[in-house]
Amino acid sequence: MTIISPKSSDQKNSHTLKNSKNKNRSQNQQNQNKNKNLRIAILSFAILLFVAAASFTSFTIHRSVQFSKITEAEPLSLDEQLAFSEYLNSAYPQNNEILHSLPYNCSADKPQVYAESAILIDVSNGNIIYEKNADEVIPPASMTKLFAMYVVDQEVSNGLFSYDDIIPLPPESWACNMPPHSSLMFLGEGQRVTLEELLLGLSICSGNDAAYAIAYTISGSMEKFIARMNKVATDLGLTHTHFVESSGYSEENTTTAREMAAFCRIYLSEHPDCLKRFHSVPSFTYPKKHNLAPGDVFEQQDFTNGYPRHITMSITQKNTNPLLGILQGCDGLKTGFIDESGYNLALTAFRDNTRFLSVTMLGPGNSSREGQANRIHDGTELMEFAFSSFRDFYFKPQPHFVKVYGAKKMSLNLVPAEQVDSICIPSAGLSAAEAAKKIRINTELPERLTGQIIQGTQLGQIQIYYDTYLLNTIPLITDRTIEESNFIVKLADSFIK
Repeated sequence: MTIISPKSSDQKNSHTLKNSKNKNRSQNQQNQNKNKNLRIAILSFAILLFVAAASFTSFTIHRSVQFSKITEAEPLSLDEQLAFSEYLNSAYPQNNEILHSLPYNCSADKPQVYAESAILIDVSNGNIIYEKNADEVIPPASMTKLFAMYVVDQEVSNGLFSYDDIIPLPPESWACNMPPHSSLMFLGEGQRVTLEELLLGLSICSGNDAAYAIAYTISGSMEKFIARMNKVATDLGLTHTHFVESSGYSEENTTTAREMAAFCRIYLSEHPDCLKRFHSVPSFTYPKKHNLAPGDVFEQQDFTNGYPRHITMSITQKNTNPLLGILQGCDGLKTGFIDESGYNLALTAFRDNTRFLSVTMLGPGNSSREGQANRIHDGTELMEFAFSSFRDFYFKPQPHFVKVYGAKKMSLNLVPAEQVDSICIPSAGLSAAEAAKKIRINTELPERLTGQIIQGTQLGQIQIYYDTYLLNTIPLITDRTIEESNFIVKLADSFIK
């Protein structure tokens, strides 16, 4: 039997109590350390939060300052320009069309036109304001010569020829070798003639001999020159226009009123000086003394038995366009006639800063006198209808600079999707000033752009009103793609007004 002495029990209790105190002391120390660490952690977090908030505020202020300094979008890179151009060509093919329907309905009374095929356009914008069987395929007759003149003008513009150049005349171009009943400027063997004189003979007298001289001068042969003329038609998308010779004598030359009007619009826009220089000249005298072949004497000749190789007398011819000097503002363009085409006329006139152009084909007439009378009727009817009902309001919509928030780039342009230089407005006989007062242009832009933006997205529009009548709506589309930025940028930009 073991007996525990009182001393041994007290010692054990004392030891237990001591251990308990040490444990409590250690626990308290641990608690103190935990509290200290927590305070340090809280303080550190508060400091980090303060620093982060300060940094974020500074970053937001920096972004705000950056936005305030932006006054225009960065220029597009070459690749971006190409991509945008390709998008416009694909999504808005009407920009590449030479002629367009009016963008609004017109209730004006239609003109009375005798010709079987006709079209009337506003030259500045290509709007079609009247048409009648405009897609019927018809020989253009001497309107063909406009294509020949266009080729020549291109050569002159490119510096390959000058209007002052003296042009050698091959036998194919002499008047004595032209087909029967040809219109002529009366070219002859050995004559000295400039390129400008040939073009005057082509436009005023409708000289088939001039057409041949030009073909051989520019290309060396009729075949090669015709290939040039046909390439012009192909490049412009004129699928029904085709030529086999440059004078218009052949019925195998073909076009339509619509395609001829489209070509004339291009011709006038690229070579506007041709009207004053060639097409509005009232008459032409040829040959003059300086044109005669060396050794020839200026004298009268008898043509009753045909044309001689040497022509030595002056012949003055009036411009074949019967409306020059009769119709106000008329300054061109070209007549044409063969039996298969009837009496054709490409006509243009300019008044009050507005130009209209009409093409009439298969015009009736049992004689040249009747045919001319009907040309005068149709041309006058179309032009007076145009000028009494419409006029141009010149307006070229501009890109609109817009800021983009929360994105990797800070700005872009909203670009007019349709290329517009003027609007054909239903002026109903008002003066230019009175009509302009009725025009109202309303531009709608987004209040704020954020995040990712895809090139070509419509985000606004321009509306053009005549009084309260909506004439046209032009979409405003983004000119580039912008990617969404990270969360920090998006959050910072959300605080920027």
